[in-house]
Amino acid sequence: MSNVLAQLNEEQRTEVKRQMAIYSQGVQEIIPTEELENKIAKSILENKPLKIKLGLDPSAPDVHLGHTVVLNKMRQFQENGHIIQVIIGDFTGKIGDPTGKSVARKQLTDEEVRHNAKTYFEQFAKVIDMEKVELHYNSKWLSQLNFEDVIQLAGKITVARLLERDDFEERIAFGKPISLHEFFYPLMQGYDSVVLECDIELGGTDQHFNILMGRHFQEKFGKEKQVALLMPLLEGLDGVEKMSKSKKNYIGIDESPQEMYGKAMSIPDELMNKYFELVTDFTPEQIQSVKGQIETGQLHPRDAKMLLGKTIVRMYHGVEAAEKAEQHFISVFQQGLLPDEIPAVVWDGNTEVPVVDLLVELQLLSSKSEARRMIENRGVKINGNKVEDTRLQVSITDGLIIQVGKRKFVKIKTL
Repeated sequence: MSNVLAQLNEEQRTEVKRQMAIYSQGVQEIIPTEELENKIAKSILENKPLKIKLGLDPSAPDVHLGHTVVLNKMRQFQENGHIIQVIIGDFTGKIGDPTGKSVARKQLTDEEVRHNAKTYFEQFAKVIDMEKVELHYNSKWLSQLNFEDVIQLAGKITVARLLERDDFEERIAFGKPISLHEFFYPLMQGYDSVVLECDIELGGTDQHFNILMGRHFQEKFGKEKQVALLMPLLEGLDGVEKMSKSKKNYIGIDESPQEMYGKAMSIPDELMNKYFELVTDFTPEQIQSVKGQIETGQLHPRDAKMLLGKTIVRMYHGVEAAEKAEQHFISVFQQGLLPDEIPAVVWDGNTEVPVVDLLVELQLLSSKSEARRMIENRGVKINGNKVEDTRLQVSITDGLIIQVGKRKFVKIKTL
């Protein structure tokens, strides 16, 4: 037992265990676990909140459930009275994080960074209390460094250590260039932790190298080293690739309740435990209960998925919206009924239209080839009847209902 833990009474030790159980839930790696426990114990003993860091280079501001994995963990720290430090990389964002990149990233302008940051704040507010968040722009201290300061900072790490990064190793192996300025990204991210004296830094497992730079530079500057909490990357709806808008396998936190619920129902069964653990606000006890019920067959995978979908919608749209989304799913997809509200589109084109052209014109599908594939896969209905012929000519009438897949409906209104 550490000296700090030895100074705690029984009630305080119980509180340390409680917080450790919460923060450890769903975490891929804690570096190191003993230091996290000591920091929590010291925080309780001194009645002083910990400083929890999340660094952002706002280059893609549309937040989906994959992003909320880290945000949910921050919310847990915030609910226990700790300080959340969100660092907007308005300086580092001009360089771009080379993590996972085979080429240098496009450098952002000041205007792009500020606009993207504002969008982040609006969406983050759905997960954490932004009024209690410390917001920092790292240009405040990084732009003040002169060339001598930068040289001294660079002197605190070796080139060999920087080349340990997987992405740099791969680019060297394939003969792809690495610009000198890219080496400075992890240095600056590490220096952020020095300036703000962070206790804990959160990030995905892909940020392993960058976050450890914080520990490295804090030690070099004689500071207490931060603990790294690395969260697993969340697979998307395809069950294979990391959740991403570009992969079209995501659930966006700004999407409609019906869309969120419907997408949740397509999550692969084998990923349900991971989703409950990483994207819901369930307690560790509730998560273990759900896992146990799924494993014993007490909770059917379909019912577990419905609980997951309802929980996700409730977190971002409220209880009433979650109830309505579930009822909509039951009536439309389980009972085969049409939804109560179908978006109407005014049609002023030809009265006879090839079905492939119609689907693209209504923006139900993005291309004719995609429309043909959907028809061939029996995923298109007109007035409830499946379309089987890609050459079908559709007679446009008022009130005609077009359905694509399970969630897209359009009602045509004629002039």
